[in-house]
Amino acid sequence: MIGSNNSQKNILTRSDGATIAYDRIKGDGPGVVFLHGLKSDRGGTKAAHLFQYCAKVGRPFVTFDMFGHGESAGNFIDGSISRWTDDTLDVIDTLTEGPQVLIGSSMGGWVMLQAALARAECIKGLIGIAAAPDFTETLIWEALSPAQRDAFQAEGRLRMPSDYQEDPYDIGLTLIENGRSNLLLNAPIPFAGPVRLLHGLVDEDVPWQVSVKTAECLTSEDVNVTLVKEGKHNLSRPNDLDLLTKTLDAVITKISNP
Repeated sequence: MIGSNNSQKNILTRSDGATIAYDRIKGDGPGVVFLHGLKSDRGGTKAAHLFQYCAKVGRPFVTFDMFGHGESAGNFIDGSISRWTDDTLDVIDTLTEGPQVLIGSSMGGWVMLQAALARAECIKGLIGIAAAPDFTETLIWEALSPAQRDAFQAEGRLRMPSDYQEDPYDIGLTLIENGRSNLLLNAPIPFAGPVRLLHGLVDEDVPWQVSVKTAECLTSEDVNVTLVKEGKHNLSRPNDLDLLTKTLDAVITKISNP
């Protein structure tokens, strides 16, 4: 999806037969894995920017479509945090070597944290972009009225409006129920490496306070939150993208020279 002479576009087949579409750059030093947000994919602006940047500097990079997104297998309505985390772990285990920095956008920020807990031996740095841990509970379920909750449970799906596509989309009850087994912000999050959390102050989808709460829960002593004035949820303006690559360089330097 992201064209480059230095890229390898391929399909990873999971043990259950489901396929994961990915783009990959081989290079030297710590690698980078980008995790897209809900209803996004590996063809988004931030993924493309990181792809081009890593190709330019010769850094290993992988981005992929999670289950039910983009060109990967599955129906979106059947997706869950656990499934998307499993996709991420398969990608890390199969397509990367050595220390890695995970970059998670919105929902991908939640998956990023779960993957870091599961692969502490190789995940050495984290960058969240409007990271949204626990969003299924705090931003969806808790915002519903009792009548809406009853209808959601009866129908098994909920219609969600979107600022990023013309038509609303459905989420499944599975996403909410599985989310409850993956909640992170009510306890310490054990991670020792550098963490950088970028968040726009005018984010209308995920409040910036979520990044502050995430920073409070992380056990690492090297956690910084950067609030971007006038920054929106996607943080995809040119200056936002410049901030992202500068942040990545700083994290790579940190983990390369502990």
